[in-house]
Amino acid sequence: MSTHLLLVDDDRTFASLAATVLRHEGFRVTLAHSLHDARAALGRQAPEVVVLDRRLPDGDGIDFLPELRAQFPDTAVMMVTAHGDIASAVDAIKQGARDYLSKPVELDDLVLRARRAAADLQLHERLRQAESELGGRRRLLRPRAPAMVSALQMIERIATAPRSPVLITGETGAGKEVLARHLHNVQGGQGPFVHVNCAALPSALVESELFGHERGAFTDARAARRGLVEVADGGILFLDEIGELPLSLQAKLLTFLDQGAFRRLGGTTELSSNARVVTATNRDLTREVAEGRFREDLYFRLSVFRVEIPPLRQRREDVLPLAESLLVELCAELGRRPVDFTPAARTRLERYPFPGNVRELRNVLERALVLEPGPALELQALEPRGPMGPAVADPDAFVVGGPPRALDDVERLYVKHVLGRLEGRRMEAAKVLGLSYPTFLRKLEES
Repeated sequence: MSTHLLLVDDDRTFASLAATVLRHEGFRVTLAHSLHDARAALGRQAPEVVVLDRRLPDGDGIDFLPELRAQFPDTAVMMVTAHGDIASAVDAIKQGARDYLSKPVELDDLVLRARRAAADLQLHERLRQAESELGGRRRLLRPRAPAMVSALQMIERIATAPRSPVLITGETGAGKEVLARHLHNVQGGQGPFVHVNCAALPSALVESELFGHERGAFTDARAARRGLVEVADGGILFLDEIGELPLSLQAKLLTFLDQGAFRRLGGTTELSSNARVVTATNRDLTREVAEGRFREDLYFRLSVFRVEIPPLRQRREDVLPLAESLLVELCAELGRRPVDFTPAARTRLERYPFPGNVRELRNVLERALVLEPGPALELQALEPRGPMGPAVADPDAFVVGGPPRALDDVERLYVKHVLGRLEGRRMEAAKVLGLSYPTFLRKLEES
């Protein structure tokens, strides 16, 4: 969409010529030859950029500037002042003008400055959208379910011990990262929050990514590089999917947890970091320890504080508030007008078990916003098939027959089931399951 520019100047010849040039450059230009005309134009539509002359038939543009800024704080104002009138230019900047032009105004200079103002406004808008999106995803909605309230209270008590490790456990998609970010906020948001997905780190570079390397440490190490442990100094290092960390790195992580010290790959100097290590997993680490895939001493060190996030099906009180909050966020993200849920959709939300937890809830809402054009969402995809609900036989249902099985075996079977439902599309299956692609492939290979 082109930038709307309001040009306020009583020199009709200059204004007409400038408007022609600006329109040729892609601006939508509205002309006003007095403050009265400017107020009328502003009442019809808010411009992104205003070029405002100082000397106008019915007043001084500088006197009008505070009124304009109060009414349209996001509008970029460029003040036109007499040649050499530095005092007026300084006064205009103090009153909130973005820029100023001296008479006689050069058209190429006007175009250049208008372009810069438009580009800055677009950049600021993109930053606001990004901040809104990230803020919405990181914001923790105060829970109502007692189990989640207890988990939140524990996190807020843990915040008083800034160096102690925290282990957050729970099913995939339950909100472990959100809880880790809440801990960071409760601590005062001091220092960075560094999120590391251990399953996504290349096995050959995992030590370098976490602890950094010195120049010449390996073939492509042309310069020294800080690791994420250093980057997170003073803040939180969030190691997601900690169960995927290679055994070879677990001892080095344990040393860092015990001493706060480490060495870069290929280095001899001992470095330190005050980052608090927060880890998360949906795997049974006690079983991983028993089967030799995870160090017992590291497990005990990581779980100084252990917080369990209950699955969404066990906190039914939180489903509707979460759905409403996510719906507002997704409407803004997708550029859609605000919508609501029909009474039937609310009933479906309350009854659906959400095996994929909050991540599945978000995916369901995003899909519905794209596929359901009406003013209220029905969410028919959540309706059980058949009049008897979940008890009705469904040829596409996931059923595990025979004697009881270990949970890992059931997970592997379900991975294959989802892959079959999606006709072999592996990337899509991993996304639906809420798994990183390496974790998905590992589960598929083990099945």
